Amino acid sequence: MRVTGVGHAGLFIETAAGSVLCDPWVNPAFFGSWFPFPDNSDLDWDALGQADYLYVSHLHRDHFDAELLRRHVRKDITVLLPDYPTDELERELAGVGFRSFLRTQSGVPVQRDGLRIMITSLTGPSDGPIGDSALSLDDGRTVILNQNDAHPLDIEQLRDFGEVHGYFTQFSGAIWWPMVYDLPAGARKEFARRKRAGQTERALRYIDAVGAAHVFPTAGPPCFLDEELFELNGIGPDGDSIFTDQMEFLAELASARPAVSAHLLLPGSVAELDGSRCELTHRHSAAEIEYIFGEKTAYLREYQSRAQPALAQERASRAPVPADLLEQLKQWWEPLLKRAENICTGVGGPIRLDVGERPLVIDFITREVREFAGEHCRYRLSTSADLVATNVARREVDWSNSLFLSLRFRASRVGQYNEFVYIFFKCLSQERIDYVENWYDQCNDDGSDINLDGWRVQRRCPHLRADLAKFGSVSGGVLTCALHGWRFELATGRCLTAAGHPIRATPISAAAATTSG
Repeated sequence: MRVTGVGHAGLFIETAAGSVLCDPWVNPAFFGSWFPFPDNSDLDWDALGQADYLYVSHLHRDHFDAELLRRHVRKDITVLLPDYPTDELERELAGVGFRSFLRTQSGVPVQRDGLRIMITSLTGPSDGPIGDSALSLDDGRTVILNQNDAHPLDIEQLRDFGEVHGYFTQFSGAIWWPMVYDLPAGARKEFARRKRAGQTERALRYIDAVGAAHVFPTAGPPCFLDEELFELNGIGPDGDSIFTDQMEFLAELASARPAVSAHLLLPGSVAELDGSRCELTHRHSAAEIEYIFGEKTAYLREYQSRAQPALAQERASRAPVPADLLEQLKQWWEPLLKRAENICTGVGGPIRLDVGERPLVIDFITREVREFAGEHCRYRLSTSADLVATNVARREVDWSNSLFLSLRFRASRVGQYNEFVYIFFKCLSQERIDYVENWYDQCNDDGSDINLDGWRVQRRCPHLRADLAKFGSVSGGVLTCALHGWRFELATGRCLTAAGHPIRATPISAAAATTSG
């Protein structure tokens, strides 16, 4: 099996049973904020687009590049389709011109002309844009797992597919915390340090659990070439950003897990895998790789210069601000608010949305959108009016997939993080609202418990139902779920990361006394 890196989460996989193009991305994403790092624009995309299969893991625009797919990928390719609760991904791919779909069932292998394929789908409200997925492939000699951004909860299901020889996994940031938040400089730096440490810890947990012969850190980080965002690159000049690069992660991995065989996969790098054997060749010379990572600022400045036409084109594509913007938001969002009982209860009050100089309020109690009238709002989000107008004009149903991941906004909050605020902005269609409302209705604690470091706790994390037997650890009376870093005070059951989400927990000695009595 030959695996060629094509940038970010992108892979071109060649087997005797056919080739698979995975998550190809080259055009800037999220209002021109994200670019692939390193630059992959000089790859032969027309040749890559002649693959037998196309796999797009989810709809985030650093994975779903509609322009690239339209221009470079043959339309009679067979699309490997994840098992999602909505058909949005299929509709978007069909809109680009694809017409042949192999629909899969999550976690169920399928045979196709000598190639065994399994897609593991995630379907929670926080999983990408209502869905994320991982791809497992077996050509009869070699098994690879392409995890990209997905954080599958059932490691045993992945391992049951077969002993993994090549593991391609996310390792770097793909979020806006804490960079966009109004925080003191020292606090932002410390929160960023914790976020980077949490990303690394999660990656290490997966590497340990998968137990692959070879590990390839992929799916990150992007780079930022707009001058307004340039200081977000890497960890930032003051250590207050979260975008650990490939070489930095490989150094952390070598220190933490020296026995792991890990490899740098750049655009054009080729990994020849034959069972547990791996040979790696790079398109870039050793001097070029040293320049990309050792002289990163200089490399990015050159890349930035080449990117100016794309940045100018993106800015010119933004919509003008209509005079009736508030009325358009009311007509769009108020019917959704009336359907969103769990979300509205979870937010529990008004949030402020500053559209340029105009402050608005989304009131989750009265289910209305209106002018700000000076009321207390725990959450405040601020961005430029042209970005909101563009989202409205395009009817963007997922603002995390346009505005928030662009990092072109500011946020502040009083108290803990409230996931329901951002869930609302990801569900700006009746289809999404109804799905998420049903998901919350059904996603109750299943009643099963585990013993963990002297405590009897519910098995499933209250956040997204991660198995705490695999991802939970206890220190100082606080349980941490390594999947997303959520923390719980066991003595009280209180969630320390976000409002709500209490956990059921009892000291084992007390639980035993109750049982014996």
